[in-house]
Amino acid sequence: MTRQERADIIAERLARRFPDPDTELTWNSPWELMVATVLAAQCTDARVNKVTPELFRRWPNPAAMAKANVEEVMEVIHSTGFFRNKAKNLVASANLLMDEFNGEMPRTMAELIRLHGVARKTANIVLGTAFGIHEGVAVDTHVKRLTFRMGLTESTNVAVIEKDLMKLFPRKLWADINHWLVLFGRQVCNARSPKCPDCELADICPRKGV
Repeated sequence: MTRQERADIIAERLARRFPDPDTELTWNSPWELMVATVLAAQCTDARVNKVTPELFRRWPNPAAMAKANVEEVMEVIHSTGFFRNKAKNLVASANLLMDEFNGEMPRTMAELIRLHGVARKTANIVLGTAFGIHEGVAVDTHVKRLTFRMGLTESTNVAVIEKDLMKLFPRKLWADINHWLVLFGRQVCNARSPKCPDCELADICPRKGV
């Protein structure tokens, strides 16, 4: 079986399992999705979803966050880990958005990665999920783990993995691929104890590294 054939089967089966894939982060605007994704670094989505209601109540948009006291933001997001850097980045990003983008989230990769704490992964999630713009595939820990296990890439470098996935899947699926693999990684293909006997991909998966 070629890598492309395996990718086609994976897409078909995961589309059946997750017909309406989406992030498990709670958000109501592109700004909120960006903030939640930044907070989710080295933190669970469930924990982030407990923090963001208060965060967005106090600072609902870039205009409000730009005026925020960093220490107060730190206090609200403390439980997400790395809270000092995250708080500084959120306030700095809000100021950049107000100064150069009229408080609106930009819609290009080049502009989004100028925001503090925003690299390609976060930018891809915002573009694909909030705007339906597909400039790449967001590669997080789940995507990195599963794509290697499933033989979709030989690399552990996120930049290389992203390029490999962009070649294997049609552009319209680039956002879905991230959501599918994240959800599947949480439900079935766990890091330490993957549920291979119960996996609908078991017949085509090389189980590399398992």
